[in-house]
Amino acid sequence: MIRLSKSVVGKAESEAVAHVIEDIGYLGMGATVGEFERQLEQYIGGGRRAICVNSGTAALHLAIGAVTKPGDEVLVPSFTFVATYQAITAAGCKPVSCDIRPDTLTLDLEDAKRRITPRTTAIMPVYYASNCSLAHDYQAFAHEYGLRLVEDAAHCFGCTHHGQKIGAMGDVVCFSFDGIKNITTGEGGAILTADEEIIQKVSDARLLGVQKDSEKRYAGQRSWQFDVVEQGYRYHMSNIFAAIGQVQLSRFEKEFAPRRCYIAQRYTELLKNTPYVRLTPMDYEHDIVPHIFALQILDGKRPLLEQKLKEHDIQYGIQYAPNHHLTYFHEDVDLPVTDEVYAHIISIPMHPELSEDDILLICKLINSL
Repeated sequence: MIRLSKSVVGKAESEAVAHVIEDIGYLGMGATVGEFERQLEQYIGGGRRAICVNSGTAALHLAIGAVTKPGDEVLVPSFTFVATYQAITAAGCKPVSCDIRPDTLTLDLEDAKRRITPRTTAIMPVYYASNCSLAHDYQAFAHEYGLRLVEDAAHCFGCTHHGQKIGAMGDVVCFSFDGIKNITTGEGGAILTADEEIIQKVSDARLLGVQKDSEKRYAGQRSWQFDVVEQGYRYHMSNIFAAIGQVQLSRFEKEFAPRRCYIAQRYTELLKNTPYVRLTPMDYEHDIVPHIFALQILDGKRPLLEQKLKEHDIQYGIQYAPNHHLTYFHEDVDLPVTDEVYAHIISIPMHPELSEDDILLICKLINSL
């Protein structure tokens, strides 16, 4: 079987976990988490603080909760994984479904502008398939309309825009480190921001709202006398997960990023002239480290491709079902580009352990429809 995505971990990650278990002896949030946060800050740059949590969804939830109040509206593309919407509603806010641009498959600001109301306080663009080409546009839009900007960069770790890493600029940026992302901590996520008020809020909120408990945890201690003034959650990252993340981060630039970029370039080269294939142009040579590789199969050929991939035991994804069509988030809203893209989108395997033969076989099947 050729897998759609997979965790790429090995001996070094196992040894790092063993060190936490056998030598450090504390498995919860402690000094290893603090070390990983500092390493993330150094890697991303921009003078931002990194606050690690136990999932990308938790990062989005805490970030939105830190910049809104219950009842506020958040502009968000419907074309995203359901976690984005769940994070908004978990914070007591209303997701306002927006359309996407056909050239980037990310939030269309012209459509978003029409959906602003007096209750709109935030905008959450999603960097689908690692496409962060409009990052500055989203920042300018948020500034123009007085909105807080929370960037869902779950697909985007290691990507750059105008020479800066995603996470080094903007308002609040959220990453995911689950098992199949560009780097993994097993499960996990991070919030990057320079806003001191948000830093304190999310630091406390991840530890059940216990004020300033993070500093004690970094030192291997606990707060026994404390106050809680806001809702909190058990969202902190463990030392075990952080140890995995440290190794993954050390491997990223030398192993994972080059291989992911190479695979995306090969797919692009082999599929760019296929008339019924629509690719989303991205700079895989300099800026984009792809988490998934999504393409649109036109002329009614997607079902045939799905059949061929199944026959050859090749996994694929349909990413993602628009949230405004899901029962819980249903909105009677017209999003023509979103619906058009969803009818044709398919994701083909993307992970560092794909072989050249795998790439050639997948592209051969696509080109033979």
